Amino acid sequence: MKLFVVNCGLALAWAIITLQVTAGNIAFGFIVGYLVLWLVNRALGGPHPYFGKFFRLTKYGVIFLWELIHANLRVAYDVMTPQHHMRPGVVAIPLHVTSDIQITLLASLITLTPGTLSLDVSADRQTLYLHVMYLTDPDELRRNIKDGIERRVLEMTES
Repeated sequence: MKLFVVNCGLALAWAIITLQVTAGNIAFGFIVGYLVLWLVNRALGGPHPYFGKFFRLTKYGVIFLWELIHANLRVAYDVMTPQHHMRPGVVAIPLHVTSDIQITLLASLITLTPGTLSLDVSADRQTLYLHVMYLTDPDELRRNIKDGIERRVLEMTES
């Protein structure tokens, strides 16, 4: 977490030095800061978990963006066509995530995807209930969430 804060500081310093405080320039400064921290870290001889987590987070961001676009297109197609393709249902997903932040992140990422909505978490925090617009196979949906979003949330949040 400390390296992330330092990286953000380097990004802001870059924006101030270049006198261009724009989102694109700050993002570029973040990338430059990341590379500088990575080089310094290698020179000091220690692999730090920040660099692996940042790579996994970036990779998951791209994967999630693709899934988000795919789900949006599916919902838009269903809205635009005269036929009704929806098969709504509620599914219980057993959870491997345990902390509040992991559960919240998982539920939020699921809800951000069009066609799915996180409804509730059981009192024992072992089950997440979802409403799904296109429910064809509940077991396949559970498998996709367990092997996809939940696995990546665990990778991003565990050290």
